[in-house]
Amino acid sequence: MTTVGLIGSGNIGGTVARLAVDAGHDVVLSNSRGPETLRDLVAELGPRARAATPDETATAGDLVVVTIPLRAYREVPTAPLAGKIVIDTNNYYPERDGSFPELDDESTTTSELLQRHLPRSRVVKAFNNIYFAHLRVLGRPAGAAERTALPIAGDDDGAKATVTAFLDSLGYDAVDVGPLAEGWRFQRDTSAYASIYATDGDWERPGPVDAQRLRAALAAARRYADS
Repeated sequence: MTTVGLIGSGNIGGTVARLAVDAGHDVVLSNSRGPETLRDLVAELGPRARAATPDETATAGDLVVVTIPLRAYREVPTAPLAGKIVIDTNNYYPERDGSFPELDDESTTTSELLQRHLPRSRVVKAFNNIYFAHLRVLGRPAGAAERTALPIAGDDDGAKATVTAFLDSLGYDAVDVGPLAEGWRFQRDTSAYASIYATDGDWERPGPVDAQRLRAALAAARRYADS
């Protein structure tokens, strides 16, 4: 099975770790505060999980998930991620991250920023458009009638195929939106963002979203300037 490295172990990172362990993957977790602060989470996840530093996590992971606040993306280690597939879960929140003029004028996207920081890695955007509590419960076996789909974007077809297989192992279909530049279609405040998985707008009632419905939401997405 795959060893999944997680740089960032908050709500999304911890949820992806739980799903990965349930699917039979090994996980290596890290955060900005040190491996000792992840002791409880590692104990909960069991023998398939261990904690490490971000550099150690980047080295150990066959597939590495970067799930940290956007403002800290330049702190992601570059050398140990060379040649690796990196899943970026980020969203841009100016009130948290500060202002990024290139995101404000929509001349680039969050995942393109990370790709520039990691020029020798293959970045795929995923997991950013779903609330972590919904992600935890909506997975279903392949072929299930209520199988939920998640969007992905990336510039490398092979990397996207690997991420699609990883999502499948966690219980989700993938909808390929195209290159990283198209990742804006499922950024915050678009029609394909988080609330699509809340039944009738009720966040306490997560509901399945199949590939057809997700594609329709992606097609209807509008850039901020056009909204």
